[in-house]
Order: sequence, then structure tokens, then C-alpha cells
Amino acid sequence: MNEFELLGSRAYGEAAGRAVLKATAEDFQVDEVLDIPLSGAGEHLWLWVEKRGLNTEEAARRLARSAGVPLRGISYAGLKDRQALTRQWFSLHLPGKADPDLAAAESPSLSILKAVRHSRKLQRGAHAANGFTLRLTSLTGDRAALEARLQQMRAGGVPNYFGLQRFGHDGGNVVEARGFAERHELPEQRNLRSRLLSAARSYLFNRVLAERVAEGSWNQARAGDLLAFTDSRSFFMAGEAECDDPRLAILDLHPTGPLWGAGESPAAAQSQALEQCVAASEPALRDWLVEAGMAHERRILRLPIGGLTWHYPEPDVLQLEFVLPAGCFATAVVRELVDLPSVGQTENSCVF
Repeated sequence: MNEFELLGSRAYGEAAGRAVLKATAEDFQVDEVLDIPLSGAGEHLWLWVEKRGLNTEEAARRLARSAGVPLRGISYAGLKDRQALTRQWFSLHLPGKADPDLAAAESPSLSILKAVRHSRKLQRGAHAANGFTLRLTSLTGDRAALEARLQQMRAGGVPNYFGLQRFGHDGGNVVEARGFAERHELPEQRNLRSRLLSAARSYLFNRVLAERVAEGSWNQARAGDLLAFTDSRSFFMAGEAECDDPRLAILDLHPTGPLWGAGESPAAAQSQALEQCVAASEPALRDWLVEAGMAHERRILRLPIGGLTWHYPEPDVLQLEFVLPAGCFATAVVRELVDLPSVGQTENSCVF
């Protein structure tokens, strides 16, 4: 499966240039933003960890071995790339135990920057956002065109596509999911099951978003849409009055698309018809998600880019800094700007 089968058209036209992302781990830096005050006491040890060349699950296994606790005693808020320099929180459940010696976990690929006790474990999805510092190297393209595109993106956001990382090499996760769906089976391995179900939902969402981009409505509310605020999982129906809500213009409120599960699309009118049509085009995946017990959820179609700034440390290097809500892809931002022939497609990404 190629890029445009998995994602769809760009919102602002052809890319304004070409570049390489992730030539080194330092070119893709991620900092988890966690708005939880830590008490300093409790049976959970929270660790602020810097890692490179490791995905989150590998780091968790290393911490578990070093601490002498089962892997189920290690928690984290979200998955982060292997091919990146990332800083994120982990928590270790240590009831009645002293802080362990974690020196064996540390190496050039993993450093523990801070350790704080807290009364509760770190929950999945607990982080508020992710901060990114990206370096686009071997950059080619007209500087004026790049500047104009960046201004458009800062003012209007970008389509909130799930990135290619979600789908595996050449869309292999979707292909594998289709195989299980057509056999009406679920993988026995928990991690594989989660990955394939997630890929299937993400693929259907991207198909809906691609249709909205093609018709120019990805960033507009229409009657029958389900609207949501940037940092909220709840949504409400748009009538004629809601389509003129001023919070849409300031990128605080957005139309949403489906994360498919049981039942028909709860949208109405034209939006429901589109979502039902996309789901009907992939009946095996649609029915498989329902059979797996997935609930219908929503995801914003438009991705606001918080605090977007940029500069050129070298003539052929563009550095971007911005913040995205948890669960959103930095590569979706970069894709609206440049082609990335060498973008890494890793199994885990900054998506949760």
C-alpha cells in the first residue's frame, strides 16, 4: 500500500520542498508534557527517562529487569519512536519496597533524569501533549514557498492523519488486519491484537479524513458533524448555529471523524452518509472491529499546531518546534510542508 492509499491528499497542495527526517536520533526529539503534580511519596516510583535507539516497550523491559519487578509493574503514558531522542515518564510499582538500584538499566541509549515517588501509577494517555523539536536536513525548495506554507499551517492547522508509522512497512499492519478480519479471527498475542485493531481503525479514519480533505471540508463544521474541543474526548452535534461558533475559527473546536466500533456512525446528514460509505467499502475491517468489541469513538479531523516556530540553523537545515495533543503525529505536520523520501517507518510512534 502506498502513502496516498494510507493517508490521502495534502490540504494545501503539493509539498513546498524535499528533506530528510531522522538522519540521526537528535533530528527527531520528543518531550512528553505531563500536567500531574507528583506528591513525592507513595508506592509508585516515577522516572523521567531519556532514550535513543529504543522504543518504549524495550525501555520498559530494561527498567523491569533492572528493578527486579515484573513487566506488568511498569507503566507509561504513551509509545514513543525508536529512531528518535525522546524524554518520557515511566512508573514502577514498588509496594513496601525501597527505591531500587537502576544503574544496570542505564547506558548511552537510556538515562534516568529524575526519580519521584507518587501515590498512583502512570496511566496510559495521561500526558497532555508532546513537544517536538525536528530537524529537516538536506532541505531543498524555495525559501519563500516554505515560509508561506508554514504560515498557512500555523494559522489553519493540518489534517489530523494517523501517520505511516501506525500502518507498518508498506501498510503491512492493514494487510495483516484484513487477513484476520476475513477469517473472523483475532490474534492471540495481546500486543499484536492491539496493533492490528489500532491500524484498522486508523485506516478507516484516514479514509474518511481524506474524503473531507478532497471536498475541502476537513476544517469546517457542517450540520450533522460531531464537534469536539482540541483536548476533549467528548463531542456534540452541530446544528446550523454551531457551524458559526467562533471557537472554530480560533482552532479550539473541530469537526471529528470516526474511530470505528459498534453501531452506526452517530453523526448525521452528509457526514454520517460519508462515514457509513467509507466503512461499507471495507466491510471485513468494519465488522471485525465490531466483533472485537471496539466502541465507537471520535477523533478531531483538524490538528492545531501549538507554538509553531522555525529557523534555519544551516542553509539546507530547517528546524521546527511545536506542541501537539497526545495521540497526534508530528509526521502529519511535516508531510504538509515537504516530501520525506527517507522518513522512518517504525512500529511505535508518538501516538498515545
